[in-house]
Amino acid sequence: MAADPFFRLRREAWGFAIGSLFFMVGAVPLYARAVGTTIDNLTFFIGALFFTAAAIIQLALSGRRPPLRSTNRPNSFDWWSAAVQFVGTLFFNISTTDALLHSINDASRVNSGWRPDVFGSICFLISSAFAVVATTERDRLWDPQARTWQCTWLNMTGSVLFGLSAIGAFVIPSTGDLLSMFWANAGTLFGAACFLVAALLSRPARVPAPGSV
Repeated sequence: MAADPFFRLRREAWGFAIGSLFFMVGAVPLYARAVGTTIDNLTFFIGALFFTAAAIIQLALSGRRPPLRSTNRPNSFDWWSAAVQFVGTLFFNISTTDALLHSINDASRVNSGWRPDVFGSICFLISSAFAVVATTERDRLWDPQARTWQCTWLNMTGSVLFGLSAIGAFVIPSTGDLLSMFWANAGTLFGAACFLVAALLSRPARVPAPGSV
């Protein structure tokens, strides 16, 4: 029997919330210095797993196939938003896994810490743009299967901040330094904070059945 959509929505929300919390913690320089590069990379790695698990649930709730031409625009953009976001989480899985393996094999290597993934960040931006279209074009003001406009714009803000973190994490070839260590950390920290708030706000409330106490 298929799982109740209510419980799947809650699992999705908690998956994004927990993943965001791990990214927030991992982006704090004090934490990274205290636990070391390998544990810090492990923190991002675990966070990315929660992101992907939540993205799979969101994609399943949006429909397992690309929408047909007859599908209304909001639902189509909702599916594409979920699909592109899922791909973005896979890029984060790849980059966090790579950083973790490198830090385990050579913990003394300079700049062995995870750096914000540019491809994953681009996917998150595109996904957020699709979600904005889906939200603004949806016919009904309230839909239990849809993201609220507050969550949509919080996710867009978080995606922009993740994009800035990816730019800040660009390695200057001539020096080997990051373009902006501040934005590499701050973009990830505050972007993840936006995702965390959006995920917590998106948790559905159980609607009592008619006649129940």
